[in-house]
Amino acid sequence: MTRMAWGAGLATVDSNGSTLDTWYRWLGWGEFGNNEMDVKGISREIEAELGLRSVVDDIRKVTVRPVRISVDVDLAPASPEDAYLRLHLLSHRLAVPRSIMMDGTFGALNNVAWTNLGPVAIHDLDNVRLAVKKAGGALSVHGLDKFPRMTDYVVPTGVRIADADRVRLGAYLAEGTTVMHEGFCNFNAGTLGASMVEGRISAGVIVGDGSDVGGGASIMGSLSGGGTEVISIGERCLLGANSGIGISLGDDCAVEAGLYVTASTPVMTPDGVKKGRELSGMGGLLFIRDGQTGQVIARPRSRSWGELNAELHSGQ
Repeated sequence: MTRMAWGAGLATVDSNGSTLDTWYRWLGWGEFGNNEMDVKGISREIEAELGLRSVVDDIRKVTVRPVRISVDVDLAPASPEDAYLRLHLLSHRLAVPRSIMMDGTFGALNNVAWTNLGPVAIHDLDNVRLAVKKAGGALSVHGLDKFPRMTDYVVPTGVRIADADRVRLGAYLAEGTTVMHEGFCNFNAGTLGASMVEGRISAGVIVGDGSDVGGGASIMGSLSGGGTEVISIGERCLLGANSGIGISLGDDCAVEAGLYVTASTPVMTPDGVKKGRELSGMGGLLFIRDGQTGQVIARPRSRSWGELNAELHSGQ
């Protein structure tokens, strides 16, 4: 059986006919125009609001056109519009990370200049800047990337994001999550419950409820080509400041500040020395480094690190 998702919104197309972005005002599961949509009157609302006409933006050298699309989320994205729908599904919490096919997303998307006026084709940037200046304005370029900021397209309920530049569209942030100024969350990754994010959540990584990714902490992803294993962090875990992991953690684990545990790290356990990969996914472990020998040690946790501050994660 196929799993279909639908979306309706507006796409920005450059002077060469390449899609720069797509914003989906309406989206859901199933195929566009299905009976359930008709019964609820959603199809009529979309047609009334979206219409069929494209609009030309002479300043940005783009055309904004209506989009109605249905995609099979078990197949690789076939177009930028397809990829943007999947990113919206994730950030709207309609699909959890790693539950839909995201392989090929980079190849489907175009590199874009993200500006205060909206997406601009990089090859048109100088002409757009000239037109803006001649009109008495100023053009600010926030970044050159294939992924925009999540909050320019989707604002989830019940979260705090101190710096919107640090969260890409396609991130999944559960209610109660706080992303601090130096925190980062990539696409197809995120939190499944109330969490503190002061470090980096790489693509494909899932963080469980009640966990804290400390300042400067790093969770290894697979996008760079260094490995294929995707990492999960269980519930009520703590990654100390400037620590890092290349293995999964089960529930109730903690990693000492400044300690990086990879799949090949030799770790002393009550049962002898093991590679980090042999401990991947195990719960109730405390990872520390011996201050005299430098040996990495994993031992059963004797006490809890505490818990998240409820006031900081109320989502208000």
